[in-house]
Amino acid sequence: MSLKPKRTVAELKELRALTGDENGAQRVAWSDTWLKAREWFTSKLTGLPVEEHYDAAGNHWVTLPGESEKALLIGGHLDSVPNGGWLDGALNVLAGLEILRRVNYERGHDRGHEFRGRPPVTIRLVDWADEEGARFGRSLLGSSAFAGTATIAADRVRTDREGTRMEDALRRCGVEIDRFHEATAEQANAGAYIELHIEQGPVLERMGLPLGVVLGTKGVERHAITFHGQEAHSGSTPMNARRDALAACAKLALEIRAIAGKHPDAVCTMGSVKTFPGIVTAVVGRCEATLDQRDLDAGTLAMMLREAREASERFAAEERCTVDWSRIWQIEPIAFDARMIELCDEAVRETAGRSHRMPSGPLHDAAEVSRAGIPTVMMFVQSLGGISHNKVEDTREEHIELAVEAFDRLASKAIAFLS
Repeated sequence: MSLKPKRTVAELKELRALTGDENGAQRVAWSDTWLKAREWFTSKLTGLPVEEHYDAAGNHWVTLPGESEKALLIGGHLDSVPNGGWLDGALNVLAGLEILRRVNYERGHDRGHEFRGRPPVTIRLVDWADEEGARFGRSLLGSSAFAGTATIAADRVRTDREGTRMEDALRRCGVEIDRFHEATAEQANAGAYIELHIEQGPVLERMGLPLGVVLGTKGVERHAITFHGQEAHSGSTPMNARRDALAACAKLALEIRAIAGKHPDAVCTMGSVKTFPGIVTAVVGRCEATLDQRDLDAGTLAMMLREAREASERFAAEERCTVDWSRIWQIEPIAFDARMIELCDEAVRETAGRSHRMPSGPLHDAAEVSRAGIPTVMMFVQSLGGISHNKVEDTREEHIELAVEAFDRLASKAIAFLS
């Protein structure tokens, strides 16, 4: 068999040994360990008749020329969060590499008998730069430059925990942020984009399914919410005289669960709360919180935001407080291409017998590619316990192998679609 999914598993383990430690993966973008991972990946291209280069945003492109310049793009990312898992992002890249090897083998490039020529379309594998945003807080950095949605003015001055500016960290790795716009040139001749990723959630495991088809990425509304009450002595202030900002915030924290519960795929999270003055002997006079809301439907997302605002005002009034909102970040829902979804569904059913269509809560580079108008779809493989961004992140090896097979089928269908 020309496709060797077990090789993908072995290479994932090899990468884990090279760039991880007892706490997990350490391939944070723009770090020495990340650069080491990229050098290791380049070594795996030996013997393949490919062209490789880095674009203006640091994305690594590996191109297998075809009879047509029209290209199938296959994407992933080698960077990880600190203390991350062995599969997130890297599976995508190495599964794509295995597809390149399979296509190369079947065209007779490395066999002793007749050379059958190039594949019908060009195949391009890309390792996106800084998908995670772990160091500077800007996710999807390289793919946004590709899509033409980069926010250079805001991003150049971002700093990490040590105070290093993003612009300087990128320059150390040979990337000039002012040239990001040049990365859009890589869109030329792109006919479709596919990406394989671990689910990072528990849905497929709960359903007893190894693989799923991703309908798109959820939109995000992320806000800072501040309740203003009155600081007062905790011993001398009667309960009915208090203006407790934390009490109002606590009510909202519970209410957003009910708001999300009205919609099957929606999620709402209050992930941080800070109180002031933050001492045990004082009623909270100010409470700052963050709210993250996500759904694949823009109307649902807008409805949840409205309901959360109304609830915050109601609870503030109940506690004789006031409340302010400020937007931290927002991105619209991204629906993937209907034709590509059908091809992905076929590939999953042919490989695993059953398929399940689902949205993605986490963001992915595929969303930026889709925003560029390129027909896009993603495939999910089951995550054990739904855990990701953690050293215990895992997927059964037989499911990884099945995913590589299904992803290869998807690639073949996409090539036929583009031919």
